[in-house]
Amino acid sequence: MAAESNTMREPDVVYALHPIGVVESSLKELRDVPRQGDEGAPEAWLVLDPSLQAATDGLHAGDQILVLTWFHRADRSVLRTRPRNDPDRPEQGVFTTRSPDRPNPIGLHEVTVVTVDGPRVRVDRMDALHGTPVLDIKPILGAVWNR
Repeated sequence: MAAESNTMREPDVVYALHPIGVVESSLKELRDVPRQGDEGAPEAWLVLDPSLQAATDGLHAGDQILVLTWFHRADRSVLRTRPRNDPDRPEQGVFTTRSPDRPNPIGLHEVTVVTVDGPRVRVDRMDALHGTPVLDIKPILGAVWNR
């Protein structure tokens, strides 16, 4: 019986992501970004490309959404880290942490919409630097399996 080849890694395949906007935040330095949104992250604007304004139709204040970002200042070579950078905790793989440093530094932010102003969406608790590219916005759906 022949051994199966590892088809998961296709080194010649590249997937292009095109940011839909950027985060406009008071957080300007990495040291200022809280570890999680609920640890003191400020409100911020998601400034979307004006051509995407129609995509915000139906988005309202109070809606809970997931914002996917690209941590453009992350170290993509990091595979192991100490959770929360705590020297007393043992190292573990980045896939078991929320570290922004990882092979594909995609940020996941659960936030609430504060206001929608055309192609600009104000959200609470956004733990991302000013200028962070926004990749996508998705609603939090709740119990979709029972619908």
